[in-house]
Amino acid sequence: MAAHIRRRLRKGATTTAVAAAAVAALAASQAPAATLADGAAGNGDPKAAGEDTASGETDGAATGNSPYYTDLPPLVTPDKPGSSSNLPAAGSAEAGIPASILAAYKQAERTVETTDPTCRLPWQLLAAIGKVESGQARGGRVDANGTASPRILGPALNGQGFALIKDTDGGAYDGDAVHDRAVGPMQFIPSTWASWGQDANGDGRKDPNNIFDAALAAGRYLCANDRDLALSADLDQAVLSYNRSTEYLRTVRSWFSYYQRGTHEIPDGTGTLPSSPSTPSPSPHPGTGSGPSTAPSPKPSPDKPGKPSPGPSKPGGGDSTSPKPKPPTPKPTPPAETFGSLENAGTGPLRATAGQAFDERVSVRARNALGAPMAKVPVTFTVTGKTGTLFADGKKSVTVRTGADGTAVAPELRAGEKAGEFTVTAVAGTARPRTLTYAATVTARQADAIARTDEKALVAAPGEMFADAVTVKATYRDDAAAGVAVTATMVKDRLGIIDNDKGPYFKDADGKPVRTLTTLTTDPEGQLRLPEIFADDNEGTYLLRLTTEGGASVVIELTVEAPEETAPEEPAETPDATETPKATKP
Repeated sequence: MAAHIRRRLRKGATTTAVAAAAVAALAASQAPAATLADGAAGNGDPKAAGEDTASGETDGAATGNSPYYTDLPPLVTPDKPGSSSNLPAAGSAEAGIPASILAAYKQAERTVETTDPTCRLPWQLLAAIGKVESGQARGGRVDANGTASPRILGPALNGQGFALIKDTDGGAYDGDAVHDRAVGPMQFIPSTWASWGQDANGDGRKDPNNIFDAALAAGRYLCANDRDLALSADLDQAVLSYNRSTEYLRTVRSWFSYYQRGTHEIPDGTGTLPSSPSTPSPSPHPGTGSGPSTAPSPKPSPDKPGKPSPGPSKPGGGDSTSPKPKPPTPKPTPPAETFGSLENAGTGPLRATAGQAFDERVSVRARNALGAPMAKVPVTFTVTGKTGTLFADGKKSVTVRTGADGTAVAPELRAGEKAGEFTVTAVAGTARPRTLTYAATVTARQADAIARTDEKALVAAPGEMFADAVTVKATYRDDAAAGVAVTATMVKDRLGIIDNDKGPYFKDADGKPVRTLTTLTTDPEGQLRLPEIFADDNEGTYLLRLTTEGGASVVIELTVEAPEETAPEEPAETPDATETPKATKP
């Protein structure tokens, strides 16, 4: 807050000096005139342009005050006034804009004109910024979709001569998980891209390396705060909000005026790359103002013989006044070798019956910072939950490396015996790990049919035990259903809606009558032999209903009746001893 107040107090003091310095710089460079509005450096902007840009404070600058090209336009007019941008490639290559790049700028102008007509965004301003930031995507080196190839990355914004911006994207855009870097043809830092990124080419991605996406994002950024870019003051504020440097404003203004006088389209990949990127110092050089760049103009005025060059000399050039070269900074890890993201590679619903193998296997895909599939990335899969589910080798956690297509597939999952839900997590990356979580479900073992193994009538006398045991077999898809839970209930109706409180019963562990059992399970062959059944003193026909997990059921009749009484047999007659037996024929 204090810094903000100081900036406001200094604003009036810096306005005139900054504007005068910028105009003087233009005159000294013999570049085409570009009018600076009064108070452009800080009027209405939260930060005066004359402040040191290497202080580590970005204050919302789109690029994080990263380096930029300081080459100025040639002195000659690109084409005669009123010339068409569709002229064939001719004249200075500096005047030409690669076809895809030019198309992106013009598309952005048309889009913003529709959504924010009061901004009055000129495509030439986008062209000027694109020229200064990346040399028109390195001379138009983009693929058929307009994506820079190779990707364009600025140096690490580590506070060493540049702003200090710690990583905000986990290296997803810039391949750096420690500090942010400006990315793409319009050099957005990841944190700004997160707010302003656009999908202008309709591919479903907001890609800062795509010129169509980046140009539209830059256009909307420049139009922020209700700016009218037809007003010089608003235009200056917009440019300074992109990179807070008076030299940057001078350079962009020069190219803006140059492109306004005419340009032409050239084939992609044939543009020239500027040769003088800025090299900001931690503090301004004495007497040179506060711009971040110490790079010389591409066309320095000749010095007197023997006079040291005002620009930095090459290492080893023998110039005693030259600063000692800094030790070479470590070469950043190429984005293609930097892990960027982890995504689902098509894993379907994870469901299985207890004790069975899951049909689906967890599959993920790793991508590098450029969005391409990345091989040899270790991915750790872990099962968490209380269902007893494990990977096929009996482990709860396994590590698999991605293949050439960036895909890693976990081993087969085998469901535990307890029904319920659990999760499988996939983790990759060390500095900023990426995690995917998959929900999975174990359902109880099921049967779609259950039947008695015999058809013998089940009868018992009142107060007696049924002599024959009840045995059933459960099946699922015609195969034995092992481990299936079965509920046995004495009921009054075949649908089992009303329980019966009299007639046959089971006994619990204490020997007390119970008419419902819920702890029954089929054996490995899918069979179940019910406990002993007893009859009370009530005669009649009763129903026993067995229901399995999965909804299969069978109803069994139990009959309680007294045995039939039988009459005693009469003794056989014996012959009278006095009776003379009849004679028989020989």
